[in-house]
Amino acid sequence: MIEQLKEIMVNVMPDIEDMEITEDTLLKDDLGLDSLALMMISIEIENAFGFRFEEFKPFKTVGEVCSYIKEKTDK
Repeated sequence: MIEQLKEIMVNVMPDIEDMEITEDTLLKDDLGLDSLALMMISIEIENAFGFRFEEFKPFKTVGEVCSYIKEKTDK
């Protein structure tokens, strides 16, 4: 799961090196993602994993995103 998410993040934000992304990585503080980058990543996540975000989710870490994706795709 995290490898797919890393790939999405690096494709959207090429200046992010995938080796610095772990489950504890903070989306805003560590990766410097702004609201536009987060929206673009969200769209790519929806396309890659086949679901839609139904409401705003205030994710702080990569691990939280992975957990949410797992929850949505395990149903």
